[in-house]
Amino acid sequence: MASNNRRLFGLIGYPLGHSFSQNYFNQKFEAEGIDSSYINFEIPDIGDLMEILAEHPDLAGLNVTIPYKQQVIPYLDEIDPDAEKIGAVNVIKIIRGTRDNDFKLKGYNSDIIGFTDSIEPLLTPKMRHALVLGTGGAARAVIQGLKNLGIETQAVSRTPREGVITYADLTPEIMESHLVIVNTTPLGMYPHVDEAPDIPYECLTPSHLCYDLLYNPDMTLFLKRASTQGAETKNGLEMLLLQAFAAWNIWNS
Repeated sequence: MASNNRRLFGLIGYPLGHSFSQNYFNQKFEAEGIDSSYINFEIPDIGDLMEILAEHPDLAGLNVTIPYKQQVIPYLDEIDPDAEKIGAVNVIKIIRGTRDNDFKLKGYNSDIIGFTDSIEPLLTPKMRHALVLGTGGAARAVIQGLKNLGIETQAVSRTPREGVITYADLTPEIMESHLVIVNTTPLGMYPHVDEAPDIPYECLTPSHLCYDLLYNPDMTLFLKRASTQGAETKNGLEMLLLQAFAAWNIWNS
């Protein structure tokens, strides 16, 4: 029988396949003797969230994945300032009152926490400008994270629009002044390991830092080409782990 202190955590999304969070947290709970469990809630509609909360009074926190990172925001009572700027939430803290259906929901974005904690130790004083490859939700988190670290960013995409340049616009001068390059696109992710963002790799130097949010394979073609030019490289595995640490800290703060 579960103790009165037992807590439940979970992930909402649709569809849900392999879950890093479910495996990570259940292994953590078992290894550390924490009286908690983590399950996946595969819901076809974000409106089902309220039913989950009503049916699980021991639910203390949720991770949020595609397609609900934006859709969940209207259901929140409060949102962290960084998550509000990004416009996406992937962690929810459930603050319970004295009655079963008395609770508040506060949203956070652990992408930004995991990314900034991972990249900050690699930054040098000369790294004041960054290129962010891609314009999706992950790119918005990266841009906000870099802004918090005092680094100006330039988004790069295949399609030009206001505030976004194309890969064809990446001149040697731009490459020289932007010493941080972050790939937030899926290019190079397994099994498409022969793909990479179309940047002028010949312009990279040992002064550059190239960071790929991907971690499978652990050395993407983007990172391989950057490494060949002497640039420092890092993949997204540590960011993934730090996101989980951040979620746990949020739920227990």
